[in-house]
Amino acid sequence: MAAALVAGALRRGRAGGARYVAAETLRRLVSTLVVAEHEGGLVKPSSLSALAAAEAIAKENKVSLLLAGSGPTLHKAAEHAASSHPLVNEVLVADSDVFAHPLAEPWAELLRSVQQKGGYSHVIAPSTSFGKNFLPRAAALLDVSPVTDVTAISEPRVFVRPIYAGNALCTVRYTGENPCMMSIRSTSFSPNTEPVSETKVAPITQVDLSFLSEASSGKSSWINLTSQETERPDLANARVVVTGGRGLKSAENFKLLEQLAEKLGAAVGATRAAVDAGYVPNELQVGQTGKIVAPELYIAFGVSGAIQHLAGMRDSKVIVAVNKDADAPIFQVADYGIVGDLFEVLGQLLEKIPDKK
Repeated sequence: MAAALVAGALRRGRAGGARYVAAETLRRLVSTLVVAEHEGGLVKPSSLSALAAAEAIAKENKVSLLLAGSGPTLHKAAEHAASSHPLVNEVLVADSDVFAHPLAEPWAELLRSVQQKGGYSHVIAPSTSFGKNFLPRAAALLDVSPVTDVTAISEPRVFVRPIYAGNALCTVRYTGENPCMMSIRSTSFSPNTEPVSETKVAPITQVDLSFLSEASSGKSSWINLTSQETERPDLANARVVVTGGRGLKSAENFKLLEQLAEKLGAAVGATRAAVDAGYVPNELQVGQTGKIVAPELYIAFGVSGAIQHLAGMRDSKVIVAVNKDADAPIFQVADYGIVGDLFEVLGQLLEKIPDKK
């Protein structure tokens, strides 16, 4: 009996050793393409988090960063990308009016062309509306299956992602052909904050766009972009988020929340119920089908705490909930809770918090 146990342990040890060797071999062979977003001449924070995910795959990772668009802001963003992370080996720039707007068809064709020439083992994009739009189409063109919403990377092909609206975490192993394509939750990967030395600034290379045709961009067209002009921080990257639910009862009452946000230098969020009721536009929705946020402070007014909403904010550092229902599910995840009338609490906060200078 004892001999059998020892033999079994040895077999398991050899199997574990083989897995370790395989993982280390994969790490040495890793090369990653990060598909990045940019705005105002800078790479977006969500894309910088994608670079952190590339580093989590392998410290020796050879990373190429792909930017597309047109005009001077694209080239300014490329200069920013070149010094954004020590692992970036090159910045690939696709300069064409076709990429002026994030349409899935031309972006998917671009990614297929770059992948066929570069032969990358991994392709990473942020799990934003941009990434969710083009990544599945590009994966279909390359005949691979993407892994979505990755929150942790255990090995080059072993990932953790949430399931059941974030109530469970699933560990998955990718067993398909290269490239292993994935979208990552930017809130789970902290971007590099250390300055990159001038000797490590990556070269910038123009992408050959001869593959472009009318067929690649003719199935959809850009009409316009409607957004609110505001000086408040972007919801997905804000340090403080103030969110309102159906308990606010009207769009007029949401203006009280906006006043508090201005005093705190915070972004404004909303539940799906508040968005469906027409209180605020859907770009402010936080949750499984909206924005995923993880601010340092999350304040929820009149939010019951539906599973779909909790999936989008449960990683917040400190959660404060205000609700008149003491049994509301939001209190189960809150660090601090106030059971009371949200309008009274809002009124006191607006009265006592000074205006932001």
